[in-house]
Amino acid sequence: MAFYTFLPHRGLIAVAGADRFSFLQGLVSNDMRKVERGGVVWAALLTPQGKFLHDFFVFPLKGALFLECELVRRDDLLARLSRYKLRAKVELTADNTLVPGAAWGEGAATALNLADNPDALLARDEGLVYRDPRLPDAGVRWALPQDTAETVLKTAELEASTPEAFDSHRLALGLPDGSRDMEIEKALLLESGFEELRGVDFQKGCYMGQELTARTHYRALIKKRLMPVTIDGIAPPPGTPLKVDGADAGEMKSAQGNRGLALVRLAAWKKASDGILDADGSKIKPIIPAWMTLPGEEKDDTSQA
Repeated sequence: MAFYTFLPHRGLIAVAGADRFSFLQGLVSNDMRKVERGGVVWAALLTPQGKFLHDFFVFPLKGALFLECELVRRDDLLARLSRYKLRAKVELTADNTLVPGAAWGEGAATALNLADNPDALLARDEGLVYRDPRLPDAGVRWALPQDTAETVLKTAELEASTPEAFDSHRLALGLPDGSRDMEIEKALLLESGFEELRGVDFQKGCYMGQELTARTHYRALIKKRLMPVTIDGIAPPPGTPLKVDGADAGEMKSAQGNRGLALVRLAAWKKASDGILDADGSKIKPIIPAWMTLPGEEKDDTSQA
C-alpha cells in the first residue's frame, strides 16, 4: 500500500534570475548542472569551515529553482544566501504558493506516473512531483498548490497518512531531516550520509566548505556516523548521550516510537559486545542500512560521477 502526507515543517524558497544555476553552483554541495539538465538533487549549504548549516532539495519549476527546506529556518537560509548575492542576477523569495509533502510505500511513484529512474520528475497542476533522489525506497516528494494537492494525491489512489508515519519510514531507512538530526555548525556531511545518499558531488568543483568535505572523503577521516537505531524502552530526547560501560558513544537525534537516528562513535560502538548502547536506561541498537559504507569498507566513487 502507498501513503501520502503533507509536511508542514517544510517550506520553499524560489531562486529566479539568469544566474540562478551559477549562483547556487558556487555555494552548495551538489552539482547544479544536474538540475539544469532537468533533474532533482539533495544538497547542503555549509559554513566556510565545512560544517552543516542547511540541507534542501533543489528542483526546477516555472523558470526558477526551488529549494525545499526547513520551514522554521527558511528565513535564516534566505538571509545566508542573500549575503552571497552580490552582483549575481538572482531573486530570492520565500514561496507560499506551493506546499511540500511526501508519498511512500509500494507503488507510490508508479501511482504518480513517475518514470523508473532515481531522478524522475513530473509537472502537475502548476507544481511538481519527483522521486526522492537519495534512495529509491525513500519514495516521492512534491510541491503542489494547496487547493489542488489533495485531488492529485487521491486521484492517484494514495492513502492519506501523517507526518509521524512518514517520520517512522525515513527513520527506518536512516534518512536525516535537517537540524533535527544534524547539529548546526558542527555536523559533517560525510558523517550524515551525504556521500552514499547522493547529496555531495566530488567532481563539481569548488563550493563553500568544499575543502573539509573533500579532505574527509579522500583521507577516510570519519569517526562518527548518523545511523538508524531501534529503541528498547522510552525514546530518549534528542541530545541524550549514548554510553558503553560509562564511556561516551555518541548521542540520540530524532525518534518516533521504537525507531530513531543517533550519531554513533564507531570505535566506542565496536567495544559493545552485544552491539547495544545505553541511553539513560533505554537500549539503543544501531543498524547498518544496505546503502551505508562504514570506514574500512570498499567504496565505489563512480556513484558520484
